[in-house]
Amino acid sequence: MASNNIPHVCSVDQARGLDNSMRKWTQNPSKILAPYVKPNMIAMDMGCGPGFFTIPMAHLLNGKGKVVAVDLQQGMLDKLSKKLEGSKIASNIELFKCGADSIAYKGQVDFILAFYMLHEVPNQEVILSEFKSILKPDGKILVVEPWFHVNKKAFSSMLNKAHKLGFASENAASIFFSRSVILTKP
Repeated sequence: MASNNIPHVCSVDQARGLDNSMRKWTQNPSKILAPYVKPNMIAMDMGCGPGFFTIPMAHLLNGKGKVVAVDLQQGMLDKLSKKLEGSKIASNIELFKCGADSIAYKGQVDFILAFYMLHEVPNQEVILSEFKSILKPDGKILVVEPWFHVNKKAFSSMLNKAHKLGFASENAASIFFSRSVILTKP
């Protein structure tokens, strides 16, 4: 939700760093997502990049449901599209390019993953409000932010913004190098 011109957004040229074996060892996508993503869901990977979480998310759906892979940068979506060519899960993944100021997704989802992306958004209230509008009742959002970019005060500020919009919060499992929370829509 920020453009390539905003320095905080990971560029397409740096995508390799988002999708490597060391990261899979420290932040296992299947392990992180398994408590939240189930067959028949519509799940959103917000800021999907090259698909580090998108692909495991689709596997957790077991062919039943859909992952909406959202990114601001067409180059990231192109990298993910190339990975999906000829795969069985390709039909369960919708690639969606958001705008710089709005997600603009018209559907409803059961689960949203916002992994290492909220700190890149210039107006968190706007994106959190959009999350609320597209999240189904009883839906959940897993927000994960890197502790090396987002200190406790900034994370608490984001959480306060979510609470003002009516989200409840609950603890999420500990994730390596991260601060995390589950936001629920009552």
